[in-house]
Amino acid sequence: MPNTSTESVNTTVTTSPSTSTPTDSMLKDTATVFNPAKPNIAQDNQVDVSQANTNQPYHHKANHNQNRSIEQSSDVVSAASAKATAATINAPVNAAPKIGFVSLGCPKALVDSERIITELSRDGYQVASDYEGADLVVVNTCGFIESAVQESLDAIGEAISKNGKVIVTGCLGKEADKIREMHPAVLAVTGAHAYDEVIRAVSLHVPKPDRSQDAGYDPKIDLINEAGIKLTPSHYAYLKISEGCNHRCTFCIIPSLRGDLVSRPIDSVMNEALALKNAGVKELLIISQDTSAYGLDLKYKTSFWNGMPLKSKFYDLCQALNDLGIWVRLHYVYPYPHVDKVVELMGEKKLLPYLDIPFQHASHRILKAMKRPAHSENTLARIHAWREICPDIVIRSTFVVGFPGETEEDFQCLLDWLVEARLDRVGAFTYSEVEGAVANDLPNHVPEEIKQERYERLMTLQQDISAQKLQEKVGKTLMVLVDEIDSEEGIAICRSYADAPEIDGHVYVDEITAQVKVGQFLTVTIDDASEYDLFANYKG
Repeated sequence: MPNTSTESVNTTVTTSPSTSTPTDSMLKDTATVFNPAKPNIAQDNQVDVSQANTNQPYHHKANHNQNRSIEQSSDVVSAASAKATAATINAPVNAAPKIGFVSLGCPKALVDSERIITELSRDGYQVASDYEGADLVVVNTCGFIESAVQESLDAIGEAISKNGKVIVTGCLGKEADKIREMHPAVLAVTGAHAYDEVIRAVSLHVPKPDRSQDAGYDPKIDLINEAGIKLTPSHYAYLKISEGCNHRCTFCIIPSLRGDLVSRPIDSVMNEALALKNAGVKELLIISQDTSAYGLDLKYKTSFWNGMPLKSKFYDLCQALNDLGIWVRLHYVYPYPHVDKVVELMGEKKLLPYLDIPFQHASHRILKAMKRPAHSENTLARIHAWREICPDIVIRSTFVVGFPGETEEDFQCLLDWLVEARLDRVGAFTYSEVEGAVANDLPNHVPEEIKQERYERLMTLQQDISAQKLQEKVGKTLMVLVDEIDSEEGIAICRSYADAPEIDGHVYVDEITAQVKVGQFLTVTIDDASEYDLFANYKG
């Protein structure tokens, strides 16, 4: 399981190199993640494409891993405070209590962390840069797969050993007994998106500062920007439009962790989107568990925003977001028929022509066993129709290989489907059991060596498809967004509309001038292509 420099509370995270694994040395690490837990978590049962045991240099990330260490969280908040007068937290450095923050898991969890940090900052707390300097540490956990559970438990243990005062939140918080059995010293445990509970627990154990005693504090000046504090670079941000999921896929436990679908009213979403734009964000990444189901639970209720009536509905939201005039990228979309109308907007150049759709498999028999939504849809016909409407559309997806009962015939069906679908970005997992998932009890589990062999066959096939598709872009002109500048090499590391941050490829641009900055749009000409990346020149 992938946009000009402005003053903003959204500031660049200083990322650390990934913790090494036995196969990392063979990979080009274009999507660095940081594991704050000291031990390296073995993923014996679950294989991410980024850890593929192949001879290839790099595979697209199978999922959005948005881990942030205690140092990274502090870097962002400190930079935000220093750069944006609207975001200054003026409590004296030695007076305000400091809270450390470790965030694990997907972009939805990252957004939860951003909201908690924002509220703590508004209450006058500072964010600690290390365990030793923190009065308390919050660990936002992931509980989606067993390796993530172990990573979270290890992160909790590290925080306890290095600090001693720890509050646990996030998806693993549903397993409070398991957490307390392994780490009885934790002060409090809350579930996912339990913002108020976390704030109350923090203030109980570390009372919020009395800022009325701070002569330098002016409540009319010392405000957090309406966009809040973000743990992403200042030019892009995740915008969560709903929580939970109504589906009951047999391999997934998300509904038990985050509940059923709860959509935000469209005026709330648009207010945040506009605040992010005003804070300097150039790209919004729309996230949820099921983006295309947005508003279903609200019965598409009409709200008023900027004096205009808007329905809380997927298509209406896409139209409104488009009118902001910045990049809008859609993630976690299911191939329902009503998505066709959104693709028409892309064909009219009104949204980034990019869809992140977790197809998961192609065999109808396996999809039925997975209880996937829209499994009966003719997805190949739908993809071909989308390309007729919008020839430039880029589709990324993830797949599970080795699901219980998957035969060689089922797997060959998936390979044949990929050949015809020619998706642009593909990530894959080998199936692994998740505690509480219905699929654990299905018969005919696939042996690990066969899972791995199928995984490697799939990724080898998809790498060839990716290389062919990127080669077709050579000689073309693209608009790209600058993510990083490599001053030593004199290149800009960028992304095009086809590349989501941290999970897809890059566009490497040489011959840049000193005027090129992070967060700036460039128009470049593609010179060359590899299996996953493009290389371009910039004439200024």
